[in-house]
Amino acid sequence: MSLPANIQRSDFGTLPDGRPVSCYRITNASGIELRVTDYGGIILSLKTPDRQGRFDDIVLGFDSLADYLSPAYRQANPYFGALIGRYANRIGGAEFSLEGQCYRLVSNDGANSLHGGDPGFDRCLWQADTFVEARGSGLVLSRVSDDGEAGYPGRLSVRVRYLLGDDDSLEIAYHAETTRATPVNLTQHSYFNLRGEGNGDVLDHRLMLAAGAYTPVDEQLIPGGEIAPVVGTPFDFTTLTAIGARLAQHHPQLVRAGGYDHNFVLDGDEADNQGLRVAAQVVEAESGRVLEVATSEPGIQFYAGNALDGTLRGKAGQPYRRHAGLALETQHFPDSPHQPAFPGTILQPGEVYRSRTRYRFSCLAASD
Repeated sequence: MSLPANIQRSDFGTLPDGRPVSCYRITNASGIELRVTDYGGIILSLKTPDRQGRFDDIVLGFDSLADYLSPAYRQANPYFGALIGRYANRIGGAEFSLEGQCYRLVSNDGANSLHGGDPGFDRCLWQADTFVEARGSGLVLSRVSDDGEAGYPGRLSVRVRYLLGDDDSLEIAYHAETTRATPVNLTQHSYFNLRGEGNGDVLDHRLMLAAGAYTPVDEQLIPGGEIAPVVGTPFDFTTLTAIGARLAQHHPQLVRAGGYDHNFVLDGDEADNQGLRVAAQVVEAESGRVLEVATSEPGIQFYAGNALDGTLRGKAGQPYRRHAGLALETQHFPDSPHQPAFPGTILQPGEVYRSRTRYRFSCLAASD
């Protein structure tokens, strides 16, 4: 079947077991270009214009499958651009109890399970199908996570829809159904640098989070159930604030996480006519680029790339050093299976998991 003119498929390499991997290049009416691979649902690149009309790639990642499969990447495992599941963020002790049974997960973050364990959805090959609709074009990725995969119960059928809109937005819609009760918490793990990937750090990016509270963590970055106000702390991003403005403050939470790596509790403001509420805004003054995030989720994990250490080199050939990019992972809260006061994440048979997040791209006026 031939593809629409604005969608191109190309080979992206071969997995060790011989399965071929593809890359899909999608452009919108403004020339914004999205490249996605069916391996891990990874967003490989996202090119958007600055205030002068110059297009730059604003997400961290690589140009080859070999880089994503390399031992160096697997050891660091920053999840560049990947789909995350079954459970985004951490589950303490890599276990949980459900309906009287204890389930042991794969521990891949010390004693804890992070981003679905191993294999997580980021290391799986997905079925890819393209589509075109009135709002834009995109890709539907689907797979079945077998009962017991990475320790999780139930056969989980998952569908994720990437829509690159002609309104200069990228909308990601998640859908899942299960045969047994199981925790589900899906997200996307792109790292953004609005100046362009490989072009310095993001500490002067200004960030707004529509969150008056966050969930503090212990030394293993597991929340204890507290929902703490951000006012008077380095976690107050309720107005646009430079990411690096308060990093030097000796706050216990910044010390524990090595910087920002925390779940923020989104305010309950009224949703728009698509059921989404404002979650975040990022502004980069030099390029003029603006990123706005809206979501149906109750939380957002702000991660400032604390663990990047220059070992990995990106598409421009530059090393990704600390704070080379920031992630804004819309989600339910970490460790929710152990925290009954947090919004629930258990999906039951007969129910449908639905989640949507929209990233909108724009630029400041030349005079701003």
